[in-house]
This record gives sequence, structure tokens and C-alpha cells, in this order.
Amino acid sequence: MKHGTCSVRVKMIVLTFAAIFGTVALCLVLNETFLVRYYEVSKQKTLGSVYGQISRLLAEAEKNVAGPAQPDNTDAEAGDASASGSSSAGISDELRLELDILCSKSNITTVIINDILSDTFRPKAIISYFFGTGGKYDQDEDVIRDLIGDYFFPGYGEGVKEKQLKLETENYSIFSLYDARMKSQYIELVGFLESGEIVLMRSNMESMQESVKVANKFLVYAGIGSAVIISVIMFFVSRRFTDPVLQLADIAKHMAELDFDVKYQVRSRDEIGELGNSINVLAERLEQTISELKSANNELQMDIEKKTQADEVRKEFLSNVTHELKTPIALIQGYAEGLKDNISESIEDREFYCDVIIDEAGKMNTMVKKLLTLNHLEFGTTPVEFARFDLTELIQAVLSSTEILAKQKQVTVHFEQAEPLYVWADEYMIEEVLTNYISNAFHHVAGANIIEVKVIPQGSHVRVAVFNTGSPIPEEELEKVWIKFYKVDKARTREYGGSGIGLSIVQAIMKAHNQAYGVKNHPSGVEFWFELDYTAS
Repeated sequence: MKHGTCSVRVKMIVLTFAAIFGTVALCLVLNETFLVRYYEVSKQKTLGSVYGQISRLLAEAEKNVAGPAQPDNTDAEAGDASASGSSSAGISDELRLELDILCSKSNITTVIINDILSDTFRPKAIISYFFGTGGKYDQDEDVIRDLIGDYFFPGYGEGVKEKQLKLETENYSIFSLYDARMKSQYIELVGFLESGEIVLMRSNMESMQESVKVANKFLVYAGIGSAVIISVIMFFVSRRFTDPVLQLADIAKHMAELDFDVKYQVRSRDEIGELGNSINVLAERLEQTISELKSANNELQMDIEKKTQADEVRKEFLSNVTHELKTPIALIQGYAEGLKDNISESIEDREFYCDVIIDEAGKMNTMVKKLLTLNHLEFGTTPVEFARFDLTELIQAVLSSTEILAKQKQVTVHFEQAEPLYVWADEYMIEEVLTNYISNAFHHVAGANIIEVKVIPQGSHVRVAVFNTGSPIPEEELEKVWIKFYKVDKARTREYGGSGIGLSIVQAIMKAHNQAYGVKNHPSGVEFWFELDYTAS
């Protein structure tokens, strides 16, 4: 990893910290802002639900339990009736327990009384119960007065402060208030049951506020602990993601250096696995494309070189043609002007002049014919007519035409093949090849003055080799002998009237036949060869 950069693993851990702390902070804000209000609304629903259950249970109890109507007793009688806790009070022990459990589970204190004396503000023939506190306080009139207080006699409850109406229905109303005596915030329901009794239900809100503080403190500790634990886990788990990414990055570096041998080992089918597979496919296609581009570039470079070489050959060709034609033209012109001006009056001199003119014109004619032949061969305008013929007979015929030249130059010609040897080729063109090879051998033979023609069968091919004794061709010039007008020994070539086109014609003919040809040096001379398709006789 480069200096100044941040790894993905560190980013993942930092983001995890940020996400956890952000979540904890959001929860703290929500708790402080909305949890108490939400609890208050929820408690209102709970008070309404418990009120409905109490009203239903007491109404059913009144129907099921037939008892005498309640008389208008004195305070002492009321106290005795309440103290006894008997069924004559309208609430059985079983029902009282059920109501006490119901209120305790909902954290609600419930007071039920039958009536209130308006003159003295005392319970009249009181049947009063406290549910949800685990006990009964029916004799404590001060508690009942403080609880009922301002709801029935406005201004009585001096300890009640900040009372606000939250919900009002046909049967009950719900208030939020602060009880100065208890120094706590409460939410209360006051109303009438179906049986006519007055009911007051109270739930402490102070405990909820304390719970919010405790919950917030716990949330902070839990958030810090979770952040630490999850960060440690992320440190190790993140390696499953960062290691493949680093491996892919290394593969990408190799690809940038045109090294496509490194492949990603796909071990999963997730997004990273798909990416690795795509990288592998990309590497293969890049390698193939670059290979194709290199091949195309190489071919283009070769085409450029060929074009450059062709331009150079064309320039050299024109220069050579001009040079080769300049001498005979100059001779023809000079001797023709001499004849015209009667420089020599003797018949012998005039005949000599005429012979020179005819000879040089013949050389020019031969050169032009060879150039035309070479041009047709190179551009494919001369078709190759394949036929089966006897190669031995053809060689013998060509050698027979050189017998006089061999005697004049005292050259010994060897050709030992006597049996017919049939090949497939254009007989006229192959005769041209043989004539050029043998003629070239006669022009350059030296030393022992030996020319040897050999026919060497090689499976489905046969090789014809023409060897002459003499000086070998310099190795650096062996491949240049096929170039038009190229002459290894210019003085000697000019001496026998060579044009430097014969071997170029050989090259064009053999390429037209799609057959091999060549030249090689021997210690005592030079050998030119070519091959043809061989057929059984």
C-alpha cells in the first residue's frame, strides 16, 4: 500500500465505528425526545384497556353475585364492612386477587369507591379498594381525599400541580399531573364504572424517566462495547474481502506490464468471484488482441519494408536498364554514324561496323525479351501449364545445344543419368531454367573446367543440380544473385555480355511452380539447384 493511502480494511472498521456510534447517538436523541411521550401515549392506552377490563369484571360480578342493596350506613359501619373483605362488599376475594394482579402487571394503582358525601367530602358507606399495591387502604380517608380531590371538588387537591387533560371520553378522562406530596409525575384516569362506582387509576411517570436515563447509559456502554467487539471481528473478517481485492490489483499490475500468465483462482460465486472471472477473461482477450495486433503490426512492417524494397528495386531496375542499354545504344549510334560519314572505305571495316551494330542490337533484343518474360512471370500473366515429361531427355537436349561451346572453352560436361525420369511441370519454363543454369555455369567455369549435372530423387521430389568448378561466390552475396541486374563480377559479366536477368527469371519460374531453388558453395566451385514433383515412370 502506498504512503498516504488508506486501506479498505481501515475504511471498513472506521465506517463500522461511525455506523455504531451514529446509531447509538440517534437512539439517545430519540429516547430523550420521544420515548417519554411515546410511553405516555402507550400508558394512556393501557389505562383505557385496564379500565375496560375492570369495568367488565365488576359488572359480571354484580350480575353473578346476588346480594342485598347497600344501606346508607354510618362511618363505623362502613369501616366494618370494608375491613371484613367479605362478599357482601360486592367483590369476592378471587376477583380482588385477579384485579390486583391485573393492575400490578400494568404498574397501575386503582382506587374504587361507591360514593362521596358532598357536605363533608367523606366516602359515603364507602367500599374502597386499592389494587396494584398489594394491599387495601379503605380506612385512610385522607389518602382517598387526596386522590379524588380536585376531580370532584375543584381547588381541594392542593398538592396537585400542572394538571393537564390528555384524553376525554364519555366514561372517563385522563390527566397528567405533578403530585407535590409524592414529588412525582403521574398520569391518572378518573371516571365511572358500568356498575356506577367511581374509579381512579394512577401510573407513575417518574419511573419511566428514570428508566430512560438508565437505558441511555446502558445504550452508551453497549454501543462502545459493541463497536470494539465488531471492529475486532471486522479486522479479521475484512481479510476475506481485502485479500482477493489485493490479489486482483496485483494481477492488474501484471496485465499492465503485458504479463497475462497470472490468473485469479475463483473460489466463490459472489461479486468478487465474478470480478475475478471477468479479469481472467479480460486477460485472455487482451493477450489474444495484443498478439493479433503484434502480428498485424509485423505484417504491416513487412509490407512497408517490401514497399520500400520494391521502390529501391524499381529505382535500381531503371538505373540498371538505363546502364545496360546505354552501352549498346552508344555503340550502335557510334558505328552507324561512322558508316554514314564513310570513316572507313574498306569493305572489311564496314562489315565489322555492321557486325557490331547487329551484335549490340541482338543483345538489346535479348535483354528486352528477357525483361518482358520476367515481367509476365512476376505479374502472373504467363500461366503455368503443367504436363508430365521426361526430365532426363530435356537435360540431354539442353546439353546437346552446348556441345560446340564446351569444345570451344575446353569444358568437360558430366551427366550420368540415362533412365527416363518423369516430372510434373511446365516443360518450356523448366527448359528456360536449365538453359540459364547451364549458361551461367559456362560463363563462370574455371580451374578444372568441369560442369556436372546431377539428378537426385528425394521421395516425392527430384532435385536437379548444376555444378561448375571455379571461384565460390562470397557468402554475403549468395542471396543477392537472384536480384535483377545484380552481378557478382561486373567486369566478367560485361565480358561475355551477361545482363544479370537470367537468375531472376529462374526465381520467378520456380515461384510460379511453388518449388524450392537455391545456390550453395563448394570448396571447388558453385552449385545451383531446383526441385520438381517426381512421378513414377
